[in-house]
Amino acid sequence: MTEQEAQPQETAHEPGIEELQERIAQLEGQISEMDAALNTSRQEAANNWDKYIRQVAEMDNFRKRQERMREDRVKRYKKELLEKVVAVMDNLERAINYQDSMNREGLQQGLRMVQWQLNEILRTEGLTPVPTVGQPFDPHIHEAVETVEDTNQPEGIVVEEIQKGYMMGEDMLRPARVKVSASRSEG
Repeated sequence: MTEQEAQPQETAHEPGIEELQERIAQLEGQISEMDAALNTSRQEAANNWDKYIRQVAEMDNFRKRQERMREDRVKRYKKELLEKVVAVMDNLERAINYQDSMNREGLQQGLRMVQWQLNEILRTEGLTPVPTVGQPFDPHIHEAVETVEDTNQPEGIVVEEIQKGYMMGEDMLRPARVKVSASRSEG
């Protein structure tokens, strides 16, 4: 045997049992770290889901609370307005009940007072009458029910109010029903 033959040939290094056990321990450590990270992520996801559900519930409760508050405000406002109107109705009923014992002038004065009281309520609620007689006809605030030939007025001027119109702030509540001047037709 030659010297070369006597020496064992070098082969690829095969890990020993100790090395394999060490590698297995490393991999098990990595798996444990990954499990811990996964559990943390799952816990965070569960916490986030819980927070989300709570936020949705809080928003729903907030919306319902706001709706109840709005309904309460509307109810309170209606009650206050109706209390004012009922006071006017009481005065109107008094005038009707005592009309026989009043002279015509006293009854008219009582009715004017009731009308003033009602107008004051409407004014404080933001209701204003639409300007009519002597004003140019405006289809946004007037409803023409008739045209009248009037030589004293230029064409398109409101000459008579048939029914009052009202604005509530910038909004039209009811247009005024009016008669409007027309040019005299030559015939």
